[in-house]
Amino acid sequence: MALQDMIDLLLTRRSLVARDMCEPGPSAQERDVILQAGARVPDHGKLGPWRFVIFEGDARQKCGEQLASIFLEQEPDADAERVQMERDRLLRAPLVIAVISCVVDHPKIPEWEQLLSVGAVCQNMLLAASAMGYGAQWLTEWYAFDDEANAVLGLREGERTAGYLYFGSMTDKPGERARPALEERVSFWGQS
Repeated sequence: MALQDMIDLLLTRRSLVARDMCEPGPSAQERDVILQAGARVPDHGKLGPWRFVIFEGDARQKCGEQLASIFLEQEPDADAERVQMERDRLLRAPLVIAVISCVVDHPKIPEWEQLLSVGAVCQNMLLAASAMGYGAQWLTEWYAFDDEANAVLGLREGERTAGYLYFGSMTDKPGERARPALEERVSFWGQS
């Protein structure tokens, strides 16, 4: 990728809403490249404070069944349409990857640095997918914070779901959205 292409990607990358994704999703080889890009982030102490849970094919439906069951236990009065929506959550895209934060207690590397590294993992994965021409979205909906849903993922003590990353093809590129004015967020130290 040429330098200008890389800059253009960084300046124009947009999330594609998961419900607007379609087949095909990334191939196994492309998925592995996305994962490799995710792992190429700043990582003080080489701790690798993250791991991945991949949902492809029928696994998306099977996990969705469990999410719907958990949701229904918590919301027994939910209507059938809402329960179906929960059941179909992971079917919105051909590939879903949960990024799990595995922060460890370390005398020299604070939790904050490890969490930032996990965030960088997610962003690198979104950029890699965008560079390949796929739509991508990073979501943290209720199931990312729910103890029972996290147990379904096999989270261990101290682990948290950083988010679910959805990947798929797009029929239309997403339009631009309003961004904060950069000049309102930049200051120069020592200047008034």
